Amino acid sequence: MNRNLSKTLKWISGGYEALLGFPVVGGAIVLSFAWTPLVLALALHIATLVFASKEGTAKHGSIMGIITSCIAWIPFVGMIMHIITAILLMVDAYKQEDTEDQVIDTQ
Repeated sequence: MNRNLSKTLKWISGGYEALLGFPVVGGAIVLSFAWTPLVLALALHIATLVFASKEGTAKHGSIMGIITSCIAWIPFVGMIMHIITAILLMVDAYKQEDTEDQVIDTQ
């Protein structure tokens, strides 16, 4: 099965989490839009989890993102959780690219 969609969603959600993890910028975005960015992140992580499950790829970054979206309203805890989630998602996406490259090279 093609794994490009879950990989793309992991890069997008990881980048979004990284943006929200910046100390002043992320907090300003969340507060100025009345916590709507957290709801958007939750929807994005659920979609990523669904496609990762369908494609049989790693799901822990998306699960962590769902947890993060639910508790990120706590000021410093949210920032740390966003950063950790961003790292997990981007590492997952990178490892997925690396694995696909190795499969292509052996064929």
